[in-house]
Amino acid sequence: MRAHALVEPAFYRHAVIKVRATAVLAALVILAVALGIRLMPGSGGILDGSGAFAQNSGTALYASMIYAGVFVLVPAARPVTAGIAAIGFCWAVELFQLTGVPEHLSERSLIARLVLGAHYDSADMLWYPIGVIPLVAIHHVLRTRRRSS
Repeated sequence: MRAHALVEPAFYRHAVIKVRATAVLAALVILAVALGIRLMPGSGGILDGSGAFAQNSGTALYASMIYAGVFVLVPAARPVTAGIAAIGFCWAVELFQLTGVPEHLSERSLIARLVLGAHYDSADMLWYPIGVIPLVAIHHVLRTRRRSS
């Protein structure tokens, strides 16, 4: 291995930090929106997701947050690759719900309920891409514009 390959240039480290910070900020904003929707008057109480709007938007926003999380873990990921990873992760979690393990954990932990859900819902398999595909498209356009500038 060449010596210079072991040393990251300062601009690269700065870019990685910037991408990760932006991704964390995006995830926090998405989380705030999702929790805000669940706390809206008319729902069944704190963090109640029983209404269709709260449930479906929460599912799409969960996937959006996972998309942001991909960039925390892999800052150099391309939008399409990150989108595929996010949707794949969401589908894996949804299918994991068929085992009953997430339901068991969700009964004991609010965090488990928010991260893993509790019950399989085939409609969620459609809502995950709905939460990710627009972000992939926007991200791709922004990256393309930035590179051409």
